[in-house]
Amino acid sequence: MPRKVNPALMKPYKLSADLEAVVGKGPLPRSQVVKKIWEYIKKNDLQNPQNKRNILADEKLLKVFGGKKEVSMFEMTKLLSAHLSA
Repeated sequence: MPRKVNPALMKPYKLSADLEAVVGKGPLPRSQVVKKIWEYIKKNDLQNPQNKRNILADEKLLKVFGGKKEVSMFEMTKLLSAHLSA
């Protein structure tokens, strides 16, 4: 039996201007936002080489991360919530 996708996970959110500068124009579901953030991080080599779970913010991500220069991947998802609105 195929797995059903939870419709709440596919709900598109409006994105802040700072987040749109990184992931592109919204609205997008949260899962797509996280996927695009990771694409941006890997493309720009922003993972901490000593600890791959940490992200080093560039100029665009500093705005999304509330001015923090380094955040963990778990903290990143929490910080993204401030840039998503229904």
